[in-house]
Formats: sequence, structure tokens, C-alpha cells
Amino acid sequence: MKKPVIAIDGFSSTGKSSISKIIAEKLGIVHLDTGALYRGITWFALQNCINEDGKIDLPELFKSFHLIELEFKREDEELILYLNHINVSKEIRTNEVSDNVSLIAKQKEVRDFLLDAQRLIAKNGGVIMDGRDIGTVVLPDADFKFFLTASIDERTKRRYSELLSLGIEADEISVKENLIKRDRIDSEREISPLRQAEDAIVIDNTNLTKRQTIESILQYLTKINNFY
Repeated sequence: MKKPVIAIDGFSSTGKSSISKIIAEKLGIVHLDTGALYRGITWFALQNCINEDGKIDLPELFKSFHLIELEFKREDEELILYLNHINVSKEIRTNEVSDNVSLIAKQKEVRDFLLDAQRLIAKNGGVIMDGRDIGTVVLPDADFKFFLTASIDERTKRRYSELLSLGIEADEISVKENLIKRDRIDSEREISPLRQAEDAIVIDNTNLTKRQTIESILQYLTKINNFY
């Protein structure tokens, strides 16, 4: 039996990536963190495509796509993002990347650049992808779709703790402002905005632990089909 294709969308810091990773392990399927791909391109742009005003030069970035090679490698049971053969898993989580990733992600050229690669990975099934437009644009025919949400205060707390755990300096006020800004940009962008697919199962995990959220998703999968 073909293994399922699962799409998990939602707001920043709802735990999409870490939750998807654990579910992938339990189901024996591949997890693809699409947000990491956009962060990888953002990091590349910050390193190589800055104009005289210190801002990202988008036309220069678009001309540089042929210089970008993104690859996930499995290390210690985890998929790590490599950009041009360099491990950038920590670099893509910095505040500078967070401040610019929504700008990059709303560009049609960037989304088109990554779309075919994402669909190719899912073609044969057995994959779980998380992002903001997986169930609506990237994998509209996914077998299962989930949409995660949580309060802004809870998401701020989670994001702040994540940054500290990575050794990145941060303050909660700035983290909250960044999340609010990203929510607005992601939801209002013209190309592939963040929105809930009509057939997605919504899970508000404001008051749920990561484990409880995972159990909730697995219960839905078990209820609908014997995948777990």
C-alpha cells in the first residue's frame, strides 16, 4: 500500500517542523521542512545579494538561482539542510534571516523555483511536508491536511525559547513583533498566502504540549485509515 502524503500548514512557532519530524519517524515516512528551504534562500541572499543600501537585491537573487543548491542530508536520524554543501541549519534560524524570510517567501520567482522540487519529493508518497501553502498550493491533493494555530503569546514564548536554546540573543518583545509582522506578510501576500485549506483539520495547540498535538494528529490518521 502506498504510504500517505501529509500536509501540515500553520502559523510560525506552532511546532509544525518538530511535530512533523516526529510523526514522520513514527510512520516511517520522510519529513521535509519547506520553511528551511525558504530560510536557506534567504541566508544565501543575505550573504551574496545585498545592494548599496544594505537591503536584499531581489533581481540579483533571481539571477543567482543557478548558483543555489539546496539538499537535505540525514544525520543522526535528522534531515539537515545543506546549502552548496555547507550545513546551514543554525545560520537559517538567526534573527536576521527571520526578519527577511517573509520578503523572500512572497516572491513568485522563489516559490516557482522551489515548487517542482517539493512536488517531486511527494510524487511517490510516504512524505510529510510542513509550511504555509502545502495543502493549498504545493500538495493540494495530499491524503491528509492539518492546520496548526496557537495564540501569539504562546508562540512568542516558544520562539524565544528556541532562539535561546540555539545560543542566539533575543528579547521577547522583538520576537513577538517579528511574529506579528510575519503573520501579516504571510497572510496578505499575493502569491500563495498562508491560509487554511477547506478540507484541513484545524488544531489549536495553545494549551497542548507537543506530545499532545502529535497524539491528536495520529488519532485522526488512525481514525480515517490504519496508517499508525
